[in-house]
Amino acid sequence: MANVPAPNRSTKGNPPASAEIHHNLQRPEGSGLKPLNFKVSPEFHREFKSLAAMHGMSMLDLLREGFELVKARRG
Repeated sequence: MANVPAPNRSTKGNPPASAEIHHNLQRPEGSGLKPLNFKVSPEFHREFKSLAAMHGMSMLDLLREGFELVKARRG
């Protein structure tokens, strides 16, 4: 019979003590931008982009302004 070596054991060491565990799920939300992803028809996209360009604003600014108007109207 052939000699088969024993499987290697992990050498990572013990897990950190409970005082060293970082609770990253309790961190406050950062102030960076978050992606907002949804699909629209090509016609809507073209019209939305054209309107933003006609008013010299970004599509993001147009979306924000429209959202604020809807919030103000609907409460």
